[in-house]
Amino acid sequence: MSDKNHQEKRTARQRLAAEREKQKAAEKRRRTLIVSATVVCVLGLAAVVGVLAANAGRSEQSSAGPVVAPSGAQGKDSLAIPVGKDGAASTLTVWEDFRCPACQAFEKTYRPVLKELTDSGRLRIQYHLVRLIDGNLGGTGSLRAANAAACAQDAGKFPAYHDVLFENQPRETDDAYADNDRLIELAGKVDGLNTPAFAQCVRNGTHDSWVDKVHEAFGAGGFSGTPTVLLNGKNLMEDPDMTPQKLKQMVEAAGKG
Repeated sequence: MSDKNHQEKRTARQRLAAEREKQKAAEKRRRTLIVSATVVCVLGLAAVVGVLAANAGRSEQSSAGPVVAPSGAQGKDSLAIPVGKDGAASTLTVWEDFRCPACQAFEKTYRPVLKELTDSGRLRIQYHLVRLIDGNLGGTGSLRAANAAACAQDAGKFPAYHDVLFENQPRETDDAYADNDRLIELAGKVDGLNTPAFAQCVRNGTHDSWVDKVHEAFGAGGFSGTPTVLLNGKNLMEDPDMTPQKLKQMVEAAGKG
């Protein structure tokens, strides 16, 4: 082998090694983002300890009215909003809060592979919408956003509106989603969603008591933070090496089994 060819191959190997290290570093940053943000979603912010006590009764108070599950809700007590096809070999159970920055980080990181797997029929997602941040920091943005998402489910527009809420998520300490007008405005980003029926559902808090029931189930399940993500019962957030590619491999393996 000529010195020139040897040098070219060595350079190619070096470039490949450098690219692999770059990819590893990027994955580590994404996992760190999710893990560090989850701490916030579990505990709230230390600076607002006084606020927690002041708002505890108000933010955790059950919403008045009957429990009205959104159209197509499934599972025990109809607490889950399904995305994906019936009969998928794997089920991903997701507990999320629209005010939670770790939930936003999870969605941004995993959304492409989740869409690929649900569109292909290999994965079905069961979304559970909770109001953890309302309890931690006070306010009602988690509840109001979850109710609006349930209203979007009634209209057959849940996946798109779910993504819009995370894409436009305010700072965790900014209770912007407590404003129904803001939630209705964001519905304009989803084709065909911003209708009088949707607006009425949002303003009336049609699914508020349902959201409270989902939140109660979250606590009863022994979960402490959002996002909580279970693949066929296995808690993925407990795996420090979890990546979108690894999740895809697990789903594909389950399909072959």
